[in-house]
Amino acid sequence: MGEMTNEGSNLGAGIDLSQFYQVFFEEAGENLDNMEQLLLNVNVEAADDEELNAIFRCAHSIKGGAATFGFNDVAELTHIMETLLDKLRRHELQPTTQMIDILLQSGDALKGLLARHAGTSTEVIDSSGLVAGIKTLVDGGTLEGAPAPAPKVAAPPPPAAAPAAALKPGVRELELLVGPLDNPDQANNLIELFKEITDLGTIEMLDGGQAADGMRRFKVLTSSTDNDLLDLFTFHVSREQVKLMPFGTGYGFHEGAPGAPKQEAVKEETGYGFFDNAPGAPEGTPAPAPAPQQAAVVPTAKPVATAPAPAKPAAAAGDQSTLRVSIEKVDQLINLVGELVITQAMLAQNSRNVDPGLYQQLTSGLADLERNTRDLQEAVMSIRMIPMSVVFNRFPRMLRDLAAKLGKKVDLVTQGEATELDKGLVEKITDPLTHLVRNSCDHGIEMPAERLAKGKPEMGTITLVASHQGGSIVIEVRDDGKGLNRQKLISKAQEKGIDAHEGMSDSEVWNLIFAPGFSTAEQVTDVSGRGVGMDVVKRNITSLGGHVEIDSAEGYGMKVSVRLPLTLAIMDGMSVGVGEEVYILPLSSVVESFQVKADTVKTVAGSGRVVEVRDEFMPVIELEKVFDVPRFDFEHVSTIMVVVEAEGGRVALLVDELLGQQQVVVKNLEANYRKVNDVSGATIMGDGRVALILDIGSLVRKSRH
Repeated sequence: MGEMTNEGSNLGAGIDLSQFYQVFFEEAGENLDNMEQLLLNVNVEAADDEELNAIFRCAHSIKGGAATFGFNDVAELTHIMETLLDKLRRHELQPTTQMIDILLQSGDALKGLLARHAGTSTEVIDSSGLVAGIKTLVDGGTLEGAPAPAPKVAAPPPPAAAPAAALKPGVRELELLVGPLDNPDQANNLIELFKEITDLGTIEMLDGGQAADGMRRFKVLTSSTDNDLLDLFTFHVSREQVKLMPFGTGYGFHEGAPGAPKQEAVKEETGYGFFDNAPGAPEGTPAPAPAPQQAAVVPTAKPVATAPAPAKPAAAAGDQSTLRVSIEKVDQLINLVGELVITQAMLAQNSRNVDPGLYQQLTSGLADLERNTRDLQEAVMSIRMIPMSVVFNRFPRMLRDLAAKLGKKVDLVTQGEATELDKGLVEKITDPLTHLVRNSCDHGIEMPAERLAKGKPEMGTITLVASHQGGSIVIEVRDDGKGLNRQKLISKAQEKGIDAHEGMSDSEVWNLIFAPGFSTAEQVTDVSGRGVGMDVVKRNITSLGGHVEIDSAEGYGMKVSVRLPLTLAIMDGMSVGVGEEVYILPLSSVVESFQVKADTVKTVAGSGRVVEVRDEFMPVIELEKVFDVPRFDFEHVSTIMVVVEAEGGRVALLVDELLGQQQVVVKNLEANYRKVNDVSGATIMGDGRVALILDIGSLVRKSRH
């Protein structure tokens, strides 16, 4: 971080820019992600103008911030990217796959450069090859037998004295006024900065640089947009001190001359030219310099300058409608709301014995408190909810590179990107999903020739689907590849010493791939097949309170479904009593409850007890025995059963009583105490007691064994 402070210290005119670093890094990261998605969607045969403009804006935003903070390596690379993108959006160049590839590689390099500046990486990135490659493409060359890259992208402008008529296409003659300046060196700094960054053109002082009232006057020959120039100049001086206009308008030089105020108004309209090259401006046509007699005609200039300007105001409006807040503050807010939920539950429980006739206002107020608490809790929880598109968006690029490496053709289809999931879960589910997608591409999708031989389209399809089902989110990874080979899985399992036989059901065979160290890869590649994979995927998902299911049809493809709770912080639960203890069952796992009759419970030798529910037998688990609950009413016989479901299996839990349904704040038991078998967390009840939240998946697995 030290290098940033040194480089950026003289740019902010006394302002400590380090306070803005984090915002810049976050916004640059978002812009790079957005740019990658847009590049992947570009159809090189018929590129969409709006897409190209959007990609250009991403690069432009990063360049502006990088130059402000003195990150010259980032500014140099984004500047040449911007030059190429500008030519593409003006249709001076036709998009090619090479251009898309090198822009994607440049995005990767920028991530590395920014990570180094942010102090999160020590890897040294050399972007000189990318800069040279993009310059070659800008000059119309190709990267194989490309001509030697020219030192500058734009042709050098003619000498300063050349008349406007002799200017090359795309080069403009501008007058720049800066000031009033307190420090004369600032003018020299502007010239040096202008010369340092290539491709901008030339700059020279006029009349010794001195204009009226401490102003400095320059003549600029450039092919850059006004927007770029203003961005550059305002690194050293404030925006109000920079005035830019077509050369020859004479604005500001003869201050006090007749008509000067009107000319100033024209400057604001013609030269504020923030948008003269923005989307919608006439292609490749710089704004003509108005003749001196036109300078006073203010009304006609305004609509022309403002018409093509929708991009910037829209972005500014967007910035004002969002607020960046650190995740720690959100977590703190959620914890406080959790405490409020507990307090409200305590008040509700203690007020049950209050006579509503005598304390009507109190009971009414408590009812309002309960409603408001639930609304507040839902609103706060929604702050942490982010759409699945955040996860899905990383896969198109990964698949593009992976398919190219494997020589396969793969199309990615996503559905339900707007489905929301808790941020904490999104971060933890990304790696397992990445492995599943890579697995589908590597093991599932066949080579194009093999697919054609089978009568399939040569391009395989991987589909990612997210949807809400009850209190859970279900994410599916589907492919139309070769599917799982039942016999191969059984043979491989037997080789590994895993108990597998022909009598197993399909679902049991598919689940063999979750065995530790199990891999069906013919040879180990750098993509997958190291024997580390599906078991880790399952373990990671199970640790989040979720579970995985596999379905497959040989020759047609396979589907992996991941079911997760929507959030890890607050959940709906059913509280049950066993002896003097209270346990919480996640409501999403509860199927039904019923009063049990003695003759419906059977004892099976070696397997414990089972209960018959509508012609179906399911294992009985006595919570009293699982948790060694002390009992003092020795005569009591438990007669209530709650059927719960997890990981595709159902069990009946034997309990003493059903206490009710309520929202509970989940506290991590492992962090506050230690890991307890069959327990996923704990909560504080309304009366202040701690109740354990049961891990239904663990209980179902216990019944199977």
